[in-house]
Amino acid sequence: MLRPMLIVIKYGGNAMAGLSACDPLLDEIAERVRGGDQVVLVHGGGPQIDDELALRGVIPTRVAGLRVTDAQTLAVTEFILCGTVNKALVRSLARRGVAAVGVSGEDGGLLIARPIDPIDGSSLGFVGEVVRVDPRILHTLLDAGYVPVIAPLGRTADAATALNLNGDTAAGAIAGALSADAYVVLTNVERVRRRREDPESGIAHLRVAEAEAFLTDGTLDGGMQPKVRGALAALHGGVRRVMIAGAGEPAIERALQGAGTTLTV
Repeated sequence: MLRPMLIVIKYGGNAMAGLSACDPLLDEIAERVRGGDQVVLVHGGGPQIDDELALRGVIPTRVAGLRVTDAQTLAVTEFILCGTVNKALVRSLARRGVAAVGVSGEDGGLLIARPIDPIDGSSLGFVGEVVRVDPRILHTLLDAGYVPVIAPLGRTADAATALNLNGDTAAGAIAGALSADAYVVLTNVERVRRRREDPESGIAHLRVAEAEAFLTDGTLDGGMQPKVRGALAALHGGVRRVMIAGAGEPAIERALQGAGTTLTV
């Protein structure tokens, strides 16, 4: 009999099935929880944030894959991630019999962050990088049988302001802090690619040194960069295996069996 696992899953906004009631990933999470696994779900919401900003006449700007976040964009980001996407996922898991609890990285000091310095001369505004993870709230929830569903926001150490965190960055830091058995990143591409536009150049196995080289030599596109950085943070934090994979059914099992890109030390 297989030993129960602690799995951290990053569910990207691009991979979500429109937050519909018929989401195979949530079915799979429910099956794993019933089978004894502990699951932490960190979600994105980039497309949903973009849609809301468009309704307000705001054109999103990104630098190195990160959303430039002024005060208005931060308010929209909190509203969509915490009030819409997070609660939709909690309700969907509840319909499947899963005791899920929605939290933000701000709650319980889970994710303490600081503003990111300007990149290429461009200020990112209220965008943060994680400086400390306090996983006590997650241990409390997991030990009580709950599935934490986490919105990727953090706060400054003095609690003066919230900060927008890249979902992959937040998820990787959380996976490392929990020393998870596996960290699974689900996205809209099947594998990390050696050549951005060539699906046939997908990589089955990627070691840390090569992944670090990809981050500096321009191999990775803007969206894949934070995914790989988060994966490396998870590995350095003690996660045994990291998988970056597509959301095809059954997504978690396929990733664990090597369908995507597996990163190891």
